[in-house]
Amino acid sequence: MKQIRYVSGAGKVGVGLANGGCGNLCLNWQGMRRTMCDAEITSYGSNGGPIMSTKSELAMSRRRFIETATLASAGLCLGPHWAFGQIDVTKPMKREMGRLHFEATTLGLGGQASLQWTPADVEPTKIILKAFNLGINYFDTSNAYGPSQSNYGKAFRELQLIPGQPGYKESTRRSIFLTSKTMLRFAKGGWKKEGLRSFTNGPQGSGAAEDVKRSLTQIFGDGQGYYPPGSYLDMALIHNLTTREEIEAVYEGLAKPDPHAENIGALAALIDYRDGTNLTGLNPKEEKLIRHIGFSGHHSAAVMMEMIQRDERNILDAMLVAINANDRLNFNMQYNVIPVAVAKNMGLIAMKVFADGAMYTKPATWSNKPEHVVRTVGSTTLPSRPLVQYALSTPGIHTAIIGTGQISDDPESCQLRQNLSAAQVAANGLTTSDRLAIEKMASTAKDGKTNWFQRPKEGMTPPREALAEQEMHDGKRVIRLKWQTAFAGDEPIARYEIWRDHRKISEVSHQPQISRKPFVFEEVIDDRAAHNYQVATVDTAGRNAPTAELLVPNVR
Repeated sequence: MKQIRYVSGAGKVGVGLANGGCGNLCLNWQGMRRTMCDAEITSYGSNGGPIMSTKSELAMSRRRFIETATLASAGLCLGPHWAFGQIDVTKPMKREMGRLHFEATTLGLGGQASLQWTPADVEPTKIILKAFNLGINYFDTSNAYGPSQSNYGKAFRELQLIPGQPGYKESTRRSIFLTSKTMLRFAKGGWKKEGLRSFTNGPQGSGAAEDVKRSLTQIFGDGQGYYPPGSYLDMALIHNLTTREEIEAVYEGLAKPDPHAENIGALAALIDYRDGTNLTGLNPKEEKLIRHIGFSGHHSAAVMMEMIQRDERNILDAMLVAINANDRLNFNMQYNVIPVAVAKNMGLIAMKVFADGAMYTKPATWSNKPEHVVRTVGSTTLPSRPLVQYALSTPGIHTAIIGTGQISDDPESCQLRQNLSAAQVAANGLTTSDRLAIEKMASTAKDGKTNWFQRPKEGMTPPREALAEQEMHDGKRVIRLKWQTAFAGDEPIARYEIWRDHRKISEVSHQPQISRKPFVFEEVIDDRAAHNYQVATVDTAGRNAPTAELLVPNVR
């Protein structure tokens, strides 16, 4: 078996193996151009030294490469993570995260896996330290992740990131982005509100502001309530929004904060701790403990869209969203909520890239014990690299957080190294055909039923809340149709067609709906007769979903 190094005309490097026995060539594709011409191929002996160098023209589209990899991963000589030998990333790729105005590495460290459900032989602090030393600069945790925040606290002490401590590296602290989350829907009251999920690893009855302080004491302080001056979170996310009732809860009291109110939603208090104000009466010291506010979700794209549309003040700077190669087998994120967040220039963080491990050894269910932590890199039937690149090539995504179960000095077995290598892909690094081929591979995992956390597929819908109204204006009859955005199926929405009395009369381009302000179509007609209107959603595949008929009565 010989190791092969190849360099594209664009200067991008890959590594592979040539199997002398079967004569097959197994390549590690890292976002090469569609045609790799004048490629430099160098083979290496077992000691790592070059033994020959040749020039060759290779014409291989990414599509053909993935098809080859699919076959190879089924039993030929392609490895489970498309990487043979060490692939060092000396300067990780970064992307500007929308209005967060932070350049994040394309791989971030997730706060679960071995940081939460720690196997007995794993030292979680070393995972955080290794991520930092590899150049990763986006770090994720939560008040619902057990010991995760405390593990960050131990690592940050070693990295001298504790304000007020001798040797505090303030510039280093500014160079990373630290996010934690609260799954508490209220900052005051509301704890036992019926039908409302509210959870924290902190004291029962806590509010969202207490969760922020708990994050700071566990990461920067003594873990008992104290945190040193100068401690802050770069962002606090409202965690795992799933229902409209939860949206109502987090927005409660936002329009007119009242310190005397029985219930105050999480958003109003988080704004106080972002701005150093005390409009809620919950920030008497007027502390500034967070820089940005966002939310996360992985179940309902529809609920997440509503969360953004309700945000008339642009409070929400970022969204953490589940996105993987089986997304389109469900009520998908990539054609529904993600375009809405992009239209508002929000920072977009991908999660569930491996479906919380369900792409591999873990059952398709909630992780709740160390045995659920996946500690391998990919599998022989589903390489991990294309799954990472799928998430990061989804339009709008800036970084992907991936939980780490295992690190190793062996690059082939180190999840962090392999995932970081895979994450070196441009935002437009995959073509549509590339993504379809990766989806085909991913659908073989548990027959495509990996995304246990995601709302089931429902297909494209007609425009929602459609209505027709008319009025006389300056002696003219004006017909006005209004509707809320449709939900996309497995293809993007292209437009809305307007039909009158079973004849198409016009169309309106689809745009992501960033507020509750409806789509509107108007026409002036000369007659006074009754008419039936319909508005039909049309996707890029040409399929349509019309509303019921909207009757406009005659004018007498």
